[in-house]
Amino acid sequence: MLETMKTDGNTKWFVKDRFGLFIHWGLYALPARHEWVMQQEEIMPDVYEKYFKHFDPDLYDPKVWAQAASGAGMKYFVITTKHHEGFCLWDSKLTDYKAPNTPYGKDLLTPMVEAFREQNMKVGFYHSLIDWHHPDFTIDDLHAQRNHPDRAKMNEKRDQKRYIEYLHGQVRELLTQFGKVDIMWFDFSYMPGTAGRPESWIGKGCKDWDSAGLYKMIRELMPEVILDDRLDLDGTWDIKTPEQFQPRQWVHFNGQPVVWEGCQTLSGSWGYHRDENTWKSVDQLVQMLIDTVSKGGNLLLNVGPTGRGEFDHRALNCLEGLGKWMKYNSRSIYGCTQAPAEFKAPEDCRLTYNPDTNRMYVHLFNWPCQHMYLDGFAGKVEYAQFLHDASEVKCKGLEEWQQDFVQDNDQGALSINLPVIKTNVTVPVIELFLK
Repeated sequence: MLETMKTDGNTKWFVKDRFGLFIHWGLYALPARHEWVMQQEEIMPDVYEKYFKHFDPDLYDPKVWAQAASGAGMKYFVITTKHHEGFCLWDSKLTDYKAPNTPYGKDLLTPMVEAFREQNMKVGFYHSLIDWHHPDFTIDDLHAQRNHPDRAKMNEKRDQKRYIEYLHGQVRELLTQFGKVDIMWFDFSYMPGTAGRPESWIGKGCKDWDSAGLYKMIRELMPEVILDDRLDLDGTWDIKTPEQFQPRQWVHFNGQPVVWEGCQTLSGSWGYHRDENTWKSVDQLVQMLIDTVSKGGNLLLNVGPTGRGEFDHRALNCLEGLGKWMKYNSRSIYGCTQAPAEFKAPEDCRLTYNPDTNRMYVHLFNWPCQHMYLDGFAGKVEYAQFLHDASEVKCKGLEEWQQDFVQDNDQGALSINLPVIKTNVTVPVIELFLK
């Protein structure tokens, strides 16, 4: 077991629950062609206003969302209270650009929080540091109006300090009006010289958000809340958040292992994208979850609801498929982490380990057919079974005839006898009861 870097937020529950739902929902569900549509297409605020005037998610039922997430085996959720477009889902007293002022006419966030809590799921708020709608957010090289001919003149009237007050005020609302908040997920700083941006590039970092002041306020209001790593200020984060890729190993920072959470989409977009077709299969998603936990991480998997307030059929199919696998195999996910170093995963497999129960889980990404060898396991396994049906799997040390066919046997290999035909499970899991 790796000892992770100490942080301020309470991550004890987080590293047990392992699996969460990300939700990106805002006005961008109406154009339905990416949550960054305002920036990508350089849509001016007065033009973008048409989405505000027509936002009416009449089919919205957060209880259905929460049931779908819980049914998939997810234990917490993170919702975009405000994305970069500036639109707010709750009845903020600091802006008119909010759900109650749309044709829908009601707060969307409060019933969502209540619905997910009814499913015993922890509550997380994503809140954008960026705001392309706010009149005091200075126009930079990432802004939707970055190429406006009057950019310089427009910035003369803007005051980033006033925007900081607005940002901090809204975070205060979120941390005082909705009960206990378990995660605050900020997004994001983008300084010159980072992520391939030239030094001449005009971006924003910790001073533009007063990250130090924001962090101080958050810890006073909600001392144990988990914070992500996107405030551009050392010492303020509890989790690292690799996005849209799978790390090769447990994530480290300054040479130390850290608590981490991979965030991934079901398709190529975070917000609802009607015509986007790179949807991951259930097999891919299950393997992604397993791979993440096998490296000591959490998976935050995203759904972008439609403009009418529903998870579309593709998202529901993914969640249903995940739920079918998790129903029988969640013991290999919850409370589990990376296996101790002396245990080696066979080829095309992943190991997860539960230190509380002293059980190891072997996830078979490809079926090895009849015999599988576990290096480092000889003499350490009391009993083995398939997790999905608790049927015994016979295991023993190598017989004499096998010695010539198994290389590097100095590691103490254990031979597993498997059925010739793969069991009818997306990813079969063998549960090993260690001595």
